Amino acid sequence: MGQEITRSQFSPQDFQRFRERLGEETALLADQFREGRFTSVSGVGGFEIEAWLVDCQGRPAPLNRVFLERLADPLVVPELSVFNIELNTPPLPLYGDALRRMHANLDSLWQRCQQVAARLDASVALIGILPTLRDRDLSLDQMSERARYQAINEQILARRRGQPMTLAIHGVETLRLTHSDVMLEAATTSFQTHLQVTVQEAPAFFNAALALAAPMVAVTANSPLLFGKMLWEETRIPLFEQGVALPGGERADDPIYPRVTLGHGYIRDSILELFSENLSHYPPLLPVDLSAEPAECLAHLRLHNGTIWRWNRPLIGFEADGTPHLRIEHRVMPAGPSIPDTIANAALYYGLIHELARAEAPVASVLEFGQCRANFYAAARDGLRAEVVWLKGRRLPMQQWVLEELVPLARRGLQRLEMNAADIADYLGLIVARVASGRTGAEWQRRFLARHGSDLAALTVAYLDQQRSGRPVHEWPD
Repeated sequence: MGQEITRSQFSPQDFQRFRERLGEETALLADQFREGRFTSVSGVGGFEIEAWLVDCQGRPAPLNRVFLERLADPLVVPELSVFNIELNTPPLPLYGDALRRMHANLDSLWQRCQQVAARLDASVALIGILPTLRDRDLSLDQMSERARYQAINEQILARRRGQPMTLAIHGVETLRLTHSDVMLEAATTSFQTHLQVTVQEAPAFFNAALALAAPMVAVTANSPLLFGKMLWEETRIPLFEQGVALPGGERADDPIYPRVTLGHGYIRDSILELFSENLSHYPPLLPVDLSAEPAECLAHLRLHNGTIWRWNRPLIGFEADGTPHLRIEHRVMPAGPSIPDTIANAALYYGLIHELARAEAPVASVLEFGQCRANFYAAARDGLRAEVVWLKGRRLPMQQWVLEELVPLARRGLQRLEMNAADIADYLGLIVARVASGRTGAEWQRRFLARHGSDLAALTVAYLDQQRSGRPVHEWPD
């Protein structure tokens, strides 16, 4: 959800002090990298998943404050809107029965959330964009009561000189509108995986995560609808990018570095390049004074990094003994459609990234970044029907690529991690069945509307019924 702050109003002096501390902490981070102060522990995985609170008609239910009070679980926290929450599970070493334990942890937490929601005549929904959501639902009076969200909204609007957000998405249909604040972001809920890596292996893993953004968004697509329009297979991607769009840096000659982005190129030598880019090209949005914390905690650097929403984001965290660690957050996947699908998606990603990052030929040497980016947007737009260019310029259909090359690659990666063989077979089996049938969450929604008409409430209620069944999406009837 991002770090909470205590106020939302700032002076020019606040910004100046924050920039100074950000520069100091970026230099300190460089020292920590150079001196080997980071932990050598890697191969630890975790995730967070955002969800909707909905009423019995499948409409957004603005209940997160009372819901969270009744649940009283620190693993479930508020999100930007009062009808969104975020579920977290403990990170686990990627070994043995980790996938099955992730499944059990998420399912247990989700079931408890459903029980609390039911007592409020509501449900918890895991879906990228709620089909029943309307533009008028995304007003500032539906923002969660947190100073962080208020401050981000105020700062983004200030940098836009009060100009509204402009949304233009061209897909199966076309959607054009303007929105007066950042609440469009609340329409996008995602499944974000975290992977702890060492400083030395981070460039290879980060570059692999960039290349894998395309297949992961295609295989997991679950957001075809926005405000009643059929758009991209994963409409979250253009929606989030346009929903918090900002001009360039501090100076007039600065290039435009979007706050939501796949990036501008591969990592060359060190993940430090991204934190240096944060300092040079991203003006602060939350210039809070955190100097009471020790400099080694990098509090200003981490707060600033949390206001830059790369689709793959580097994160600094700390072990129990205070030793810093490095994580890569992969943000391209939507929430849902089911708990088994969610863990299958994690299994595919963890297997793929471990195998691709350790391939003999680095991905940056065999796939141009421009093509990596083109693959990503083609996959978000067209899903499994996309055509992509893979290593050494080979062009092939997404569905064929996943089934013939990526699933075997993921299987080898999970085997190298010494995951349980039965779990590998089960979770990658769900991926194969989904991709072979073409039955992603986005495709299920499309087929339902084609068969039953354009009743978005009926679609949402049917989706929730299938989600509660616990079956993976490729087994859902139309």
